[in-house]
Amino acid sequence: MLTCDEYITYPVAKSRDHEIKERPVTNSSARPDDQLDVVWKALASSTRRHILDILVDGPVTTGDIAAEFTDLSRFAVMQHLGVLESADLVVAQKRGRRRFNHLNPVPIQRISDRWISRYHRPMAEAMVDLKLNLESENSATSSPVQGEETIRGASA
Repeated sequence: MLTCDEYITYPVAKSRDHEIKERPVTNSSARPDDQLDVVWKALASSTRRHILDILVDGPVTTGDIAAEFTDLSRFAVMQHLGVLESADLVVAQKRGRRRFNHLNPVPIQRISDRWISRYHRPMAEAMVDLKLNLESENSATSSPVQGEETIRGASA
């Protein structure tokens, strides 16, 4: 299956000497947001997000991951794993003939630190302030409900 995503369709490039060279993942002089672009692109695919969900519980072999996707070939799953590796979301470790894939949560935490927590805190603080203001207005303007005084008086 061909896609417009160059990381899936063409994960490696051949040099003049016909040696396979991996693409550089990030440019060290790039802004931090540019370095996270690779992670965002990797997370854009529901298949790759599902692979990350599989890896949350611990390392899993490539064959076991491929078995989870009955609609994809093993080669397609390996291409998705390659995209996740180039985004540094997955770290592969070979043991004999088996390849174990480990989740690396650091890039996701960097996204959380940069985007989610940055906007989450002010919004949460605004919601708490709003709640406190509404509660203080309600307690200042509300009069006791009929019968409430008799319950308070009976317990006193």
